[in-house]
Amino acid sequence: MKISKTNAARILDKAKIPYELIPYEVDESDLSAVHVADMLGEDVKQVFKTLVLRGDRTGFFVCVIPGDEELNLKLAAKVSGNKSCELIPMKELLSVTGYIRGACSPIGMKKQFPTFIHKSCLTFETIYISAGQRGLQIRVAPQALMDLIRACTAVLF
Repeated sequence: MKISKTNAARILDKAKIPYELIPYEVDESDLSAVHVADMLGEDVKQVFKTLVLRGDRTGFFVCVIPGDEELNLKLAAKVSGNKSCELIPMKELLSVTGYIRGACSPIGMKKQFPTFIHKSCLTFETIYISAGQRGLQIRVAPQALMDLIRACTAVLF
């Protein structure tokens, strides 16, 4: 099966960062990272989901957390320099990031937003993130990803 490269994959290529594209079967009724981990046969703690938020002071920012965790909005606000924050409405996701629900990658958004990845990513040799389309994940070293998108680690739950 030929896998077509996504914009996120092309950005990794250009930066000469090793990665692997991993396809999986999409279930439109369950776009959760838990389902993705099941389809990949991987630990859900290694499959990260990308969440886009709006802070009351800084505007948009991104949090990347393990697929089975819930983001703590108070912690997210604090690490991002905000007093409060909220997830952006689903209808704004495409216009803000260029990605749709279930395919939002921290790589290659329309703009480079401040990005925070849960510190647990560093306990893995590689982690999975969305490749920017449903049914496709990127396996990449967390430090290489962080360097590329200028992300820092944080406690987010």
